[in-house]
Amino acid sequence: MARTAADITTAHCQQVAALPWRRDSKGALSVLLVTSRTNAKWMLPKGWPMPDKDDADAALQEAKEEAGIDGLVSAAPIGSYHFMKLFDDGSIKPAQAVIYSLRVTQELAKWTEKDQRQRRWFTPKKASKVVTEPDLARFLRNLAGERIILT
Repeated sequence: MARTAADITTAHCQQVAALPWRRDSKGALSVLLVTSRTNAKWMLPKGWPMPDKDDADAALQEAKEEAGIDGLVSAAPIGSYHFMKLFDDGSIKPAQAVIYSLRVTQELAKWTEKDQRQRRWFTPKKASKVVTEPDLARFLRNLAGERIILT
C-alpha cells in the first residue's frame, strides 16, 4: 500500500542520545545536560544515527561534539524517550531517542559546539525538573529513584 503525505508527516524519527554520568567520591550520581542550540532548553546530547558507526558510538560522537566529553559508552541502550522533533524548516515530527549510558572520563576544554551550547552537571532529580520533555523527565526520575542502574 502506498504511503500518503499524512503518513510521511506523522512518521517517527529515531535519534540516539547519550546519558553522560559520573559519581563523586561518596558515590553520588550526577548527569550532564546540554542546552539546545535553538532555544537553550536542557537536554541530553543527541543526534542522528550515523551510517559508519553503530548507535552507541554515534551517541558517543554526539556527546563529544555537543558536550565536549569523552568516556565509556554502553553497547546496549538503557532506555529511550519520546519527544516532538522540531526541524529547521519549522516542521515537527514525533521522535524517539534511544539512550546509551556514557560514563564520563574526560571533560574537554574545547569542543565543536562549545560556543553554541552550555553544559552543566545535575543530580538526576534536579535534571528531571529542568528538562522540558516529559518523557525524558520521567526517565530521569526513574534514574533518581534507582530504577535504572548504571555500571
